[in-house]
Amino acid sequence: MSADASEVQAARFSWEEGLRRLESDRSPVRGLRNELSFAVVDELRRQVGVTFTVADLARAYRTASTWYFDVAARVAPAETDAWDPALALDAGFARMARMATDAPGRGRD
Repeated sequence: MSADASEVQAARFSWEEGLRRLESDRSPVRGLRNELSFAVVDELRRQVGVTFTVADLARAYRTASTWYFDVAARVAPAETDAWDPALALDAGFARMARMATDAPGRGRD
């Protein structure tokens, strides 16, 4: 099932908000959250490949709860405070969205 425009827009808002929150995070686990967000990017590369659209990411976002906590447990097993998906997961998706073929600044807006 494809992602419609409103789903993509809502997902992008969540992702950018997560990245903004991570960048302003001053908690002791910020470094782990940042590391976890890059682990999310790595997982997404495995799932969607290197050529993808923002809609492809929105579809992957629907099922992120099925794999995210496994990634979090691998990256920060003893620091569950770092696992907040509203920061680390969403920031990872935001970073990945900037590499989408239809990302703003990549020829199409």
